[in-house]
Amino acid sequence: MQHEGLNTNTIMGNKNSRIQGFYQLDPQQRLERVGAFDGLNTDDLHRLRGGQGVLSLERADKMIENVVGTFELPLGIATNFQINGHDKLIPMVVEEPSIVAGASYAARLARAGGGFRTSSTAPIMIGQVQLVHVPAPSFAQQLILEQKSRLLERANAQSRSLVQLGGGAQELEVHLFADSPMGAMLVVHLIVDCRDAMGANAINSMCEAIAPMLEEITGGRAYLRILSNLTDRRLARARVVVPPHALKREDMRGEDVIEGILWAYAFAAVDPYRATTHNKGIMNGIDPVLIATGNDWRAVEAGAHAYAARSGRYTSLSTWERDAQGNLVGTLELPLAVGIVGGATKVHPAAQTALKLLDVRSANELAEICACAGLASNLAALRALACEGIQQGHMGLHSRQIALAAGAQEAEIDEIARRMVAERQIKPARAAELLAEMRQVASVG
Repeated sequence: MQHEGLNTNTIMGNKNSRIQGFYQLDPQQRLERVGAFDGLNTDDLHRLRGGQGVLSLERADKMIENVVGTFELPLGIATNFQINGHDKLIPMVVEEPSIVAGASYAARLARAGGGFRTSSTAPIMIGQVQLVHVPAPSFAQQLILEQKSRLLERANAQSRSLVQLGGGAQELEVHLFADSPMGAMLVVHLIVDCRDAMGANAINSMCEAIAPMLEEITGGRAYLRILSNLTDRRLARARVVVPPHALKREDMRGEDVIEGILWAYAFAAVDPYRATTHNKGIMNGIDPVLIATGNDWRAVEAGAHAYAARSGRYTSLSTWERDAQGNLVGTLELPLAVGIVGGATKVHPAAQTALKLLDVRSANELAEICACAGLASNLAALRALACEGIQQGHMGLHSRQIALAAGAQEAEIDEIARRMVAERQIKPARAAELLAEMRQVASVG
């Protein structure tokens, strides 16, 4: 249930992500509201705040090579999300204005139809071993399959902990490519249940472990032994229903807004040039959550775009329709290989706190939240395109960055941004002029 007038973060003991006026608070006040929402402790809030000492130079030096420092990006909180009946505040790390605001706005629209609903498949990943110079490829296929149990046993010996948790290598497939630029090859697919890990390191170790056995069985040579980032068996799905009244504007009926959104989607469905930008808008919502939680956003990007072209033609990852009641219905399905154990998720203090704020119990749950953020970002962009156009809202939020780039300080930033938006001249040159005027007045006064 939505309670518009309350300023608290909890309603009748339940979390409520519908925090009115959140954007009007200063950063410290927002942080306090986030702490009240999820019961984060002082250390958690310090990690979210960032700055000196959160990611120490010493810890950074152990994370990657050739470290000379750390590089910060803004961490924002997307509000209003209701997912499978539970309210969530979603941490997003991103440099682009309007993404957090857009996702929050779309999540508020979604509440009118009951919020987001999600599902996901088992966390299945694929490891690949490439075999070349195989004397009799078709015969070798059968030989490999005959040795499947022994190969899986060798693979699982590389990650006993994963097996104990109910995961590990579970199946093996063999694919023959009779022709390639270099000739025939066999590719063995190791099918691995990664549980709550992203799984890259475990899968790569398994592939390397079975490669010598495959060489012995086939008489060929193993070259590449690595996971695939096309994780099309590890899918996350989100859906949303938005009634027309939630989309109503002063100058447009909700039904007309839906009509515009459906035409915008239709464009992406048939044209790869539009679909690329459309899907970028989806990833605008997903990548910031991945970064905030210490996950590999590059791997997810690669898998998502490959999945968008699985039919042989690049198209929209999301689908938008109108149901029998006239509601706008959106669905999103994409590969989402994420982890809540291992890697940066356990090393970076802020990533640990982001996961705590999300209160996720499994990697699948995190993937589903990411899908909701992506669908919300997509809805926000399509609604803007169907109504006022993408630039009006985006440039209004971007105006503060332009003022900052012009050299404005503290209170000057908001005033210059306000005046540029009022004038509809959100440009670096105008920001510089306004800054000069303000400082000249101040110096005379």
